[in-house]
Amino acid sequence: MTAPRTLRLALTTAATLAAAALATPAALADAPPRAREHTATQRAMDAAVKDGVPGVAAQADKNHTTWKATAGVGSLKTKKPRSAEDHFRVGSITKTFTATVVLQLEAERVLSLDDTVDKWLPGVVHGNGHDGRHITLRQLLNHTSGIYDYTTDDTFARTYLLKDGFFEHRFDELSPRDLVKIATSHAPDFAPGTSWNYSNTNYVLAGMVIEKATGHTYGDEIRQRIIQPLGLNATLVPGTYPKVPKPSSRAYGKLAETATGPTYDVTELNPALASAAGEMISDPGDLNRFYSALLRGKVLPKKQLAEMKTTVEVAAIPNARYGLGLIERKLSCGVVVWGHGGGIHGSTSEAVTTVDGRHSLAFNFNGDWSGKPNAVIEAEYCPNPK
Repeated sequence: MTAPRTLRLALTTAATLAAAALATPAALADAPPRAREHTATQRAMDAAVKDGVPGVAAQADKNHTTWKATAGVGSLKTKKPRSAEDHFRVGSITKTFTATVVLQLEAERVLSLDDTVDKWLPGVVHGNGHDGRHITLRQLLNHTSGIYDYTTDDTFARTYLLKDGFFEHRFDELSPRDLVKIATSHAPDFAPGTSWNYSNTNYVLAGMVIEKATGHTYGDEIRQRIIQPLGLNATLVPGTYPKVPKPSSRAYGKLAETATGPTYDVTELNPALASAAGEMISDPGDLNRFYSALLRGKVLPKKQLAEMKTTVEVAAIPNARYGLGLIERKLSCGVVVWGHGGGIHGSTSEAVTTVDGRHSLAFNFNGDWSGKPNAVIEAEYCPNPK
């Protein structure tokens, strides 16, 4: 799905960035028509940099045309600008890929969304009130299982998310079963099916179910079923490999409970600690290709796509509902987009598309403590708010 023409906007110096942020209406009017269509998006990206994000890489695909843009820098040390072709860690966007594989397996009658977790992983989810005999695969995928999120465990956070532990332990290896054990050392958030709470443990378990059902790792199944058929050449499931392929920018984080203090380069780490909940790497073009194909029915049969788009209420995200690894968001101008966001050390990403898959946007901040991702989405789809 290659666009007939590509437009790339690169802001290479602080002076250029400032000029873009302060561009006059006349100057904007002189921009190429395709660029003018995304002027609000570029301004939102520039605003994110002004807010403290080191750099932004983005691509929008609309009606078979492509717009690529950047803002800020890819390296705070060298001041090298970001590239619109940057690879980056996509964090929880991985969840859509994982859910897609589970739904494909349902279409093949290998499993059912109404199967219990215990059917596939007997005895794995138990203890402190957790009971996999009463949790379905559907409840894993839409976060209504009540299973505790292992990333909120205090010891896990001190060891892998905060500065004192991160640099000592960032290459540690924990198996998916180890991650689930951290979660089940706590009480559930609620009884299965009675509420909603985002839990990365749900998708670690979904990845384990995929492996049990197919005999292959979830990553191998994603490669065979999604990455290769769609030609997502910049997308990978890296396992324990700690680096990000070139082209790429450095990734920065505060490694603190606040957004203040020193900034650290956190590019290299063991992404398998996020497992099937957040391990993957991609770029803006591949993410747009994936979500567009998904919503156009090119990846899942009609029945399974309808299952994926069956949503539950999400109090934590305004004007949003959660499906099976897919978020539905109603924007301020009434446009509805489908996709997912993702955060991991030094990286904040978003990928969304319209229900017909004809207007897609994906972008990445190479920092995890500032910026307003939703403002970029709003600017792309609602450039002229009333």
